[in-house]
Amino acid sequence: MLRAGDAAAMRVDRYVAEHSQLSRSAIARLAREGHVRIGGRAVEAGHRVRRGDEIVVDVPEEAPPLSLEAEDIPVDVLYEDRDVVVVNKPAGLVVHPAYGHARGTLVNALVGRIGAETGRAAARPGIVHRLDKDTSGVMIVAKNDVAQLALARQLQGRTVRKEYLALVWGDPGPDPAVIEAPVARDAADRRRVVVRAAGREAVTRFRRVAAYGERASRQALLLVQPLTGRTHQIRTHLAFARTPIVGDPVYGRRGDTSDLGRQFLHAWRLTVRLPHAGERTFTAPLAPDLRRYLASLGEPRTTAEPFAEVE
Repeated sequence: MLRAGDAAAMRVDRYVAEHSQLSRSAIARLAREGHVRIGGRAVEAGHRVRRGDEIVVDVPEEAPPLSLEAEDIPVDVLYEDRDVVVVNKPAGLVVHPAYGHARGTLVNALVGRIGAETGRAAARPGIVHRLDKDTSGVMIVAKNDVAQLALARQLQGRTVRKEYLALVWGDPGPDPAVIEAPVARDAADRRRVVVRAAGREAVTRFRRVAAYGERASRQALLLVQPLTGRTHQIRTHLAFARTPIVGDPVYGRRGDTSDLGRQFLHAWRLTVRLPHAGERTFTAPLAPDLRRYLASLGEPRTTAEPFAEVE
């Protein structure tokens, strides 16, 4: 435990680094995982300390190395060349090994195809973007370091076009909309993110492609384009806009009666420039469970492009 002295307005990661043997990057990682607390409350690495603050940093015992063993896990491959493999990830499949999910991941299914060393020490070779465990749809994985760097630069430059389908409670109307609301980890529950003025920039575009039901039972199918790639961004933003995703157990509507068992969120289309194959667009058909649920709603009240493609 540290007690802040003459450290007015200093970032907590800098203060702890100057008063311990931990690096600032290590402190930032611990903060992201909820292990840096002031007054019993988890804080971000950029939190400003004040004179008299009691700072507690929990350093977990070193965890055993995660497995990168190949496993026989069926994965729907949409495209593959010498640089990348594009898959249609099913709901329920974790992307890469992590504590609590050491095996049975997408990386375990593909590791025999991935030669990339970048991210291998963290059991994430080839992974340049992720989908939540219970989000289905298109994902691209790099097979070598050159491809991984090229894809990462496009993601950072926001030139990759990612389009999702989300069914939400309510009806935002026919006009396209943009949500610009910064997000940050919820200090009370590190598994969640919340809209917060001091958070990281997050921008999401969406438009309605179909509307179902009347009054309290209204639901709308949205085409969503995240311009930034924050954790849980689409789920958080749509909940913030008072159109929470149907079936979302974390950010969804109280009393959700969908019985879906997961959020209705699907990574539908991805447009990216490949190292040797140029710009390509990949589409993952709507997952069977989501298609069945959509059919159960009956005919939509109204539709717009690209509804015919979604069907």
